[in-house]
Amino acid sequence: MDLVAPVVVEPLRRRRCSECRQGPLERMIVEYGRPVCLDCADLGHLVFLRRGDTALTRRAREHSALWAVVVRHNRRRTRYERQGLLVEEAALALAETACLADAEARARRRARDAERRAVRDAAITETLRAEILRLFPAMPPERAAEIAAHASAKGSGRVGRTAAGRALDRGAVTAAVRASIRHVDTPYDSLLMRGVPRHQARTRVSPVIETVLRSWRVPPAAHGNAPGATGAEGTPGRTDR
Repeated sequence: MDLVAPVVVEPLRRRRCSECRQGPLERMIVEYGRPVCLDCADLGHLVFLRRGDTALTRRAREHSALWAVVVRHNRRRTRYERQGLLVEEAALALAETACLADAEARARRRARDAERRAVRDAAITETLRAEILRLFPAMPPERAAEIAAHASAKGSGRVGRTAAGRALDRGAVTAAVRASIRHVDTPYDSLLMRGVPRHQARTRVSPVIETVLRSWRVPPAAHGNAPGATGAEGTPGRTDR
């Protein structure tokens, strides 16, 4: 059998109860065209639950043996609009407890998901770091870690997050290293700030980038014997004295 819930109205004008003369009424029902307060209508023990939380509303209604729909007339739209429900206080408490448990469960699930993503992201970064050092064995390890972390930052759209980067494509990995050299080891950024067009700035710093790339490709064992080998700071053309 379908349930028919009482309809409670929030009046726009000042109204008094037709039975007890209490007023003005915040909420009322209409019986035979007359306003009746909630106490006289045996609804005074119910508490108001404003609309907005769908799960809380559904659970409170399910737990409440008696409940009512609260409406208010919208003059501009010339219709009654739902404002919420009147439900039993105990039912609302049960609903709030259930929703809180759900919220805690969702929070725990989000924390687990975040932890899994962090582990996965760390694995991506570490794999990229290892590949950078394989291609450029003379690169300082801390620099390789810095490049890998920058290139694989989540949501960055950088090389480490592309399909080619995840597949450890040699060109993609080299592009990440090249970009790092451009910004860290050359005056590229300063040239841009002085108004030099980007393509011209890249052309100017390209020889430095290629020199650093060559020096980092030299295996560490042969690095010390190579003329113009990279020094301790990873800059070309320096040798230890």
